Amino acid sequence: MRKLIYVFFILAFACITNAQWQADVRLTNSLATSEFPSLAVSGSVVHVVWHDNRDGNYEIYYKRSTDAGVSWGTDIRLTNYTASSQYPSIAVSGQFVHVVWMDVRDGNREIYYKRSSDGGSNWGTDMRLTTNTSISQDPSISVSGTAVYAVWEDYRDGNYEIYYKRSTDGGVNWGADTRLTNSTNYSSMPVISASGTNVHVVWIDERDGNPEVYYKRSTDEGVNWGTDTRLTNNIYYSSLPSISVSGTNLHIAWEDKRDGGNAEIYYKSSTDGGINWGTDTRLTNNPANSESPSIAVSGSIVHIVWFDERDGNTEIYNKRSTNGGVNWGTDTRLTNSIQYSAFPFVAVSGTIVHVVWEDTRDADYEIYYKRDPTGNPNKIENISTEAPSSYSLEQNYPNPFNPNTIIRFQIKDSRFTTLKIYNILGKEVSVLVNENLKAGVYEVTFNGSALASGVYFYQLRTNNFSQTKKFILLK
Repeated sequence: MRKLIYVFFILAFACITNAQWQADVRLTNSLATSEFPSLAVSGSVVHVVWHDNRDGNYEIYYKRSTDAGVSWGTDIRLTNYTASSQYPSIAVSGQFVHVVWMDVRDGNREIYYKRSSDGGSNWGTDMRLTTNTSISQDPSISVSGTAVYAVWEDYRDGNYEIYYKRSTDGGVNWGADTRLTNSTNYSSMPVISASGTNVHVVWIDERDGNPEVYYKRSTDEGVNWGTDTRLTNNIYYSSLPSISVSGTNLHIAWEDKRDGGNAEIYYKSSTDGGINWGTDTRLTNNPANSESPSIAVSGSIVHIVWFDERDGNTEIYNKRSTNGGVNWGTDTRLTNSIQYSAFPFVAVSGTIVHVVWEDTRDADYEIYYKRDPTGNPNKIENISTEAPSSYSLEQNYPNPFNPNTIIRFQIKDSRFTTLKIYNILGKEVSVLVNENLKAGVYEVTFNGSALASGVYFYQLRTNNFSQTKKFILLK
């Protein structure tokens, strides 16, 4: 009898763990085309942008959830012109939300920007970031504190090159355009990710005769840039890279046709801030196309989503690694309809994994969303909501640790709070908390499996408090 009960428990547990992804939520409802969503999360606030032609031409739309994706506000139209505004990218830092997109209101394709300084409730005016008579398109944006970074592809030089610019005051003012690539062939589809003073860019480049994934970085907030680094090396098509950064750990995913003509999802990582890179890892293996990956990292947990044709139609798939990309779990199918589900985007906050995509199950293109509330187990837990009389950061326990340890801290009033891990050289290697927290006592479980043994430091910071402590990872 005990054996039967044990077997039942195992089966029940398996059902629960496989059912963590909640139901699909339709975010848009119009008879027009809503497509190419982008997603950013800060604490319990989830921000989504996309382009939409419900108004007769493509405009940029936005909506948000203030309760971690449980319920959603109304659609907000961010642009209002008779020309097309398309392909938005979004980034968030606390209450500041930043959006870039491609716009043809000037007679040619230019990069535009706008921001909200109150978490998406109100929005500033449109700001034109590029000014030339050629094509500027496919922008990507990232933010680290008050530094905002944008990249895009640009045809002003007679072929497509990667350009970049930055703002050091939260998007109020912007510096000059900076050309990042210089070759006689196309450089296109850039994606940018910033962490601290380090800025990382990946893109597709045809300088080698076929599309390959390239990378470059800046270690001084985008003032100076290193050399181009070729990340893929095969005679086939490598395209649509996505990048996510946690301290000095960089994670990249892309689609690749080296395996016989169909696209598969590949992955590689760097553990030293982009200086050296590991080998390519093939994440999918089926005779159909697996395309357009999006990647997000939280500590040692890496999440990837993509769309896949293995089911006879395009569906959204997901997989994750819990040890910094060393090993990967099985593919998880997130959608199940006879229509087209494609171009997903993933983001993580706390224990929750958020995904958006475009979907044609409703006879036209609509934006859909779903979440896994327990998909990111490196979690922050509020163990007391009673307001403490002071700020404090306690010593972790156990210490030394391998690979998990608990860090407890308290904040006396609602603040934007960060808890970051640094190595002995002072380089940021992981971000555990980066969100608005209410007054209370918190515990964070840190998994150090992606790091080498050694002495590290963890620092709690708000706008009026900072404290640092030392701990030891001993493997």
